[in-house]
Amino acid sequence: MQKKQSKKQGELALQGRQGERFISLLPWFIVLASGILMGLTVAPVGAWFLAWIALVPLWVLVVTSAKGKNQSPPAFFWGIGFHGVALFWITGIHPMTWLGVPWWPSLAITLFCWGFISVLGGIFVAIWAAVMVRLGSQKPWLRVLIGTAVWCGLESLWSAGPLWWSSLAYTQSPHNLVIVHLGQLSGPNTVTAAIVAVNGLIAEGWTNRRDAESAERISSVSCQLLQRGEPPQRTGFSAPLRFVNKYWVSATGLLITLHLIGFILYSRPIAQPPEAALKVGIIQGNIPNRLLRSSEGFRRAQENYTNGYLTLADQGVDAVFTPEGALPIFQRNLMQTALVAAVKEKGVVAWIGAFGERGESYTISLFTFNSKGEIVSRYDKSKLVPLGEYIPFEGILGGIVQRLSPLEAHQVPGSANQIFDTPFGRAIASICYESAFPEQFRRQAAAGGQFILSSSNDAHYTASMPFQHHAQDIMRAIETDRWSARATNTGYSAFLDPHGRTLWISGYNTYETHAETIYRRQTQTLYVRWGDWLTPLLLISSGGVWLAIKLSNTKKI
Repeated sequence: MQKKQSKKQGELALQGRQGERFISLLPWFIVLASGILMGLTVAPVGAWFLAWIALVPLWVLVVTSAKGKNQSPPAFFWGIGFHGVALFWITGIHPMTWLGVPWWPSLAITLFCWGFISVLGGIFVAIWAAVMVRLGSQKPWLRVLIGTAVWCGLESLWSAGPLWWSSLAYTQSPHNLVIVHLGQLSGPNTVTAAIVAVNGLIAEGWTNRRDAESAERISSVSCQLLQRGEPPQRTGFSAPLRFVNKYWVSATGLLITLHLIGFILYSRPIAQPPEAALKVGIIQGNIPNRLLRSSEGFRRAQENYTNGYLTLADQGVDAVFTPEGALPIFQRNLMQTALVAAVKEKGVVAWIGAFGERGESYTISLFTFNSKGEIVSRYDKSKLVPLGEYIPFEGILGGIVQRLSPLEAHQVPGSANQIFDTPFGRAIASICYESAFPEQFRRQAAAGGQFILSSSNDAHYTASMPFQHHAQDIMRAIETDRWSARATNTGYSAFLDPHGRTLWISGYNTYETHAETIYRRQTQTLYVRWGDWLTPLLLISSGGVWLAIKLSNTKKI
């Protein structure tokens, strides 16, 4: 009998330990799951609406930790979930056998790149959570202000470096163009601030729900006493008969107000004066990167882009636009190509992607050929992809990478302050990865850029990456209030208006030519004129209020 009891007690103890272990791990699962939900907001899923609630579980755990002075929540895993899912397309670079990288080293490089960016995202969120735990034992309103300011500040810091892509703001593009229009005020951090603030208010409403339940119970008791003719109990405050969660009301009001502001910006008419019209033709060559480096690939590139140019020229376009690296040759060899010969014959301006030269190094460049077939301007890609186009910390990592891959380490970035003048006026030029950096576009718009030319080659990734890339270009068009032409190798090529509406988008892995009329504009949004003024304002205001409260509490002591 005693053996059975002891055995049963042992089983109960084991179940108790398992239950405790599950409870201890539950916050980790919740945080990871909510981060994954945020990752599902972008392509290929595109569940953009989840962005307005996916930060709530992490926020609640952070606030609980701050109030209870417990161990900080595993915020690191929220960042892993978000960035790992959103940037899963990075794995599409494997296998890189077409570059001469063996299968296993290719897999190692791919997993390293994906893992590194995911871990970096995790560190970013962990820093945010640590600051919130340290400063978060404040009033809920101040906590929302601090959380929003710190998140925007960290995104600004990260985007100033070489490795940036997945801002919270891009979760709303291209599906929620109304809210993306807030970017005209202070750039993408305006949208990020909106998402964080709404999530924060919802989370604060959740953490304060016990106060609401307590107030409702007090009101209920008071009503019962009044019905029996007894005086109500004194509670120290006057509570309504039905408690309203002011944080959820505020979150709803803020969400509606922000969308109304965005809708006002979205509804503004776009002037289309005939004298500003520019008919641009795009060629999507559709040549896989594994072939592009070969003689057969170059032959196909010459054929596809030359035939596409002639087709578009016969349609009466003003200019023809080609993708990044359309002709994978150096500038000195461009003049001997059939494409440039066609430009001389037809007299239609062409923007051709090729390689520039700078001493013994080279650049990824976009060249303007005038109607005589002469190069009149050149734009060099200034934001290079780490490991993909250059080796960061080359003195340390260069030898390691060279053992794994024949990666050329001689590609160099272009100047950060380039301008790109064309026969039709100054343009805003962007090559591939630069679409993720709004400051590149803002600076060129402020310098007089009248339309956007975005040239890319996303052929080595799955379809979700070029669609995310398209979403980035939509944000840049809205922020700068410019028409945009986007030429890619395999998709998605597109034309956009200043409201981010897609006028035409190509298929994926298809050869296509298309002509569309865009318009040159010289307007300047608040963001173009002042840059990201909102982030420093949030940081200064939240820091000032926090310091004032701290000093006030110190004086009372």
